[in-house]
Amino acid sequence: MHGLKQKALAVLKRFYGYDSFHPLQYQVIEHVMQGGDAVAIMPTGGGKSLCFQIPALLSPGCVIVVSPLLALMKDQVDALIANGIPAASVNSMQTEAQNRNVIDNVCAQNVKLLYISPERLLEDMNKWSQDLAVSLIAIDEAHCISHWGHDFRPEYSQLFLVKERFPGVPILALTATADRLTRIDIKKQLNIPDAKLFIKSLDRPNISLSVVSGLSGKQKLGRIVDFIEKHNGQSGIIYCLSRKNTETLAHNLNVLGIRAKAFHAGLPTSEKLKIQQEFINDDLAIICATIAFGMGIDKSNIRWIIHSNMPKNIESYYQEIGRAGRDGLKADALMFYSFGDVKTLMSFAHDSGQTLVEIEKLNRMQQFAEATVCRRRMLLSYFNERYDHDCHNCDVCNNPPDRFDGTALCQMAMSAMARTGQNVGFMTLIDILRGSRKSEIVAKGYDKIKTYGVGRDLSQAMWNAYLLQMLQLGLIYIAYEDGDHLKITDFGNEVLYGRSSVMLSRFYYENRVTDNNKKPKSTRVKKGRSLDLEDGVDEALFDVLRGTRSAIAKAAGVPPYVVFSDKVLMIMAAEKPTTKAQFATLYGVAEVKTERYWRQFTSAISQYLSQNAHKE
Repeated sequence: MHGLKQKALAVLKRFYGYDSFHPLQYQVIEHVMQGGDAVAIMPTGGGKSLCFQIPALLSPGCVIVVSPLLALMKDQVDALIANGIPAASVNSMQTEAQNRNVIDNVCAQNVKLLYISPERLLEDMNKWSQDLAVSLIAIDEAHCISHWGHDFRPEYSQLFLVKERFPGVPILALTATADRLTRIDIKKQLNIPDAKLFIKSLDRPNISLSVVSGLSGKQKLGRIVDFIEKHNGQSGIIYCLSRKNTETLAHNLNVLGIRAKAFHAGLPTSEKLKIQQEFINDDLAIICATIAFGMGIDKSNIRWIIHSNMPKNIESYYQEIGRAGRDGLKADALMFYSFGDVKTLMSFAHDSGQTLVEIEKLNRMQQFAEATVCRRRMLLSYFNERYDHDCHNCDVCNNPPDRFDGTALCQMAMSAMARTGQNVGFMTLIDILRGSRKSEIVAKGYDKIKTYGVGRDLSQAMWNAYLLQMLQLGLIYIAYEDGDHLKITDFGNEVLYGRSSVMLSRFYYENRVTDNNKKPKSTRVKKGRSLDLEDGVDEALFDVLRGTRSAIAKAAGVPPYVVFSDKVLMIMAAEKPTTKAQFATLYGVAEVKTERYWRQFTSAISQYLSQNAHKE
């Protein structure tokens, strides 16, 4: 398939301005173009879309993209058209005549990518599917099909019919948030049991992670104001648990001179669209929102996310912080946590219809909030990704607790797990380690195994804390489908057999007090820049280029990031191209955009250089 790779790279350069693929992108492209089904797990901003957009450009006919979100459809179609790629969508915001016209264009092979909701596809595919030449079906946000997923949607549950209707067409399921059980379920629910699994690291190292607990409402507001002032001018989203909270917080910020707007499902559709467009177009920097906001918005220059309350599960948290820093530049994620959040979310879980699953996920989220180990290690281990070193870009790493070599302690616990056939849960394992004479322990013969009572010098609370750390560090996992029994991971086996060591945070009965829990200072901090620029970037020129981009975007009626991302502008401000040939070679500058924009940007750069020549 050497010829295919050369063609794929040529298309990548022509339409997207990139010289190479991210890890796994080409492997997915090659697999589906050879007719194979696939499940691709890639982080938000990790290039999932290219895995079906490149095949669309290299294949006859079109690719059908199933998406649950109108905003996502519009965003991606706009971005594709801006790159010179024919794309369209069928959706409820258009008239039936408009939708019919789209289908006619697809049948005439004038459209390479057709975006459609699952409901609409299932409703219409038998009417017109025989007239379509379909090369691939991509199912975005595929975790929605699984009951184990954090955002289960009933409309996804019938998508197994797609394989029956298009038996020879490969299916590509894509998501950024699927743990081990959800990945298995996606294959089962979509009727693609032999699909190849592609898992890219979900690590987003550019996003710093912090959690603050124990603040009063007034203290929290003070901390949020300080945070925003340090990120002056940057785009950010503040997630709140309720509609009322979004409105109260937005009001309080405006009273303090910080422009912000509330966004929630209770607002009129026209107002929601207006606020969303203001945010996308960089006319509004701060949104106070419920989780109704953000999905499907491909804005690449969101620089920070605040969770005013703890999210209900780790998948939601990961997805929401993933909306920051999609351009790969530095971003910050700050979460506030209180036991009041847990109480509220617990009531939501009981009303969810999936109480047991939701409570387990909430427990893991609470453990993340209270973690004394590297937060990134815990986050990635939740998604069954091995990450065996500290990230040094989270609050725990930057303010580490007292640590000790916990290798022997972990070996005790995992040895006991192994000797029971990995068929026990948390409390039974602790009872075995502490030498309990409970009837269940004796009846099953656990009092006869070699490691029975080996950890009796540690209290139950201490064992519970250390086992949670083992879970957070990825040495063990909970098999929810197997009675919540604890299982040993590959990394855990390395520690068990002495090939790796592990550091644990020392357990104390008192909660660890950190700088994060101090009262916010009453004095205001010095305002920061709108973006932390990389070395070699001319700051003043970067601001000039942002103005040029803004003018072009307003004239074209598109968001600024559809013209160019902040990262591309940063490269321009460093490279300073003044000719079309120089402009065309920049990272992220595709063929169509070269023709459209080279004059405006090179003129702005030339004028800037001329005006500042005396400063050299």
